[in-house]
Amino acid sequence: MVTDNDKLLLGEETTYPAGYAPELLCSISRSQGRKELGIEVADVKGSPSFYGFDLWTAYELSWLDHKGKPVVAVADITIPCDTENLVESKSLKLYLNSLNQTTLASFQDVASLLEKDISNCVNGNISVAIQTMEGFRHRGLSSFPGICLDGLEVKVDTYEPDPTLLSLDHEGGLVTESFYSHLLKTNCPVTGQPDWASILVRYTGLPIVPEGLLKYIISYRNHQDFHEQCVERIFSEINELCQPDELEVYARYTRRGGLDINPYRSSKNSEPPSLRLSRQ
Repeated sequence: MVTDNDKLLLGEETTYPAGYAPELLCSISRSQGRKELGIEVADVKGSPSFYGFDLWTAYELSWLDHKGKPVVAVADITIPCDTENLVESKSLKLYLNSLNQTTLASFQDVASLLEKDISNCVNGNISVAIQTMEGFRHRGLSSFPGICLDGLEVKVDTYEPDPTLLSLDHEGGLVTESFYSHLLKTNCPVTGQPDWASILVRYTGLPIVPEGLLKYIISYRNHQDFHEQCVERIFSEINELCQPDELEVYARYTRRGGLDINPYRSSKNSEPPSLRLSRQ
């Protein structure tokens, strides 16, 4: 397993493995990005800055059964946000593809193997749920709950993160609201490739001005960072500027290389809505 960020596979020419290769997994420390934001994640000493996890969906999962017949499936990989590391996306793709010619007895054996190897990479306990293609089909497509911001008439001229675009309606009383947008775009910090996402902001507190929230989301358009760290920045900036009583931020990114990454951060230990969006 690779742990040096200078040895990441993103942007590098690589050869697909011929057999099971857990050593391909690369980790990225969460600490550096969090230090820049002043984020401290919970340990036994106190309360966390947030709760949550990164939900990866692996659409290109395959292995061989005991007769050599290929099996295909979809895996949900849940990585808690308090693990020491992220897993680098290209390394995860290559690792998963190393199973293509590997004989495994059952879905549970595959899930257990993935849990062991990825947990070792991120230095924390993760969980894996594997579904048949028929089982995954029945999930269908859905939408975020709440009000879509994208139809608002706003003038936009800021394409780097600018939390000063956020503001509160101090004349309103406490509200519980859900806003979402399909206009979030960030960029890979290694390759510069665009990462497209839909984002949900759900909160209880003084009303956040919707136009400012939309402009703030759009301001990430040229920002380069990993999916998980972008969501943590958004959560932290909304939390600091708007000071809601409760806050949830959930981004569902479109897939690349057979993987989508869906970071969820919340001020309380809760679960996001279970859904899959039209671009996924």
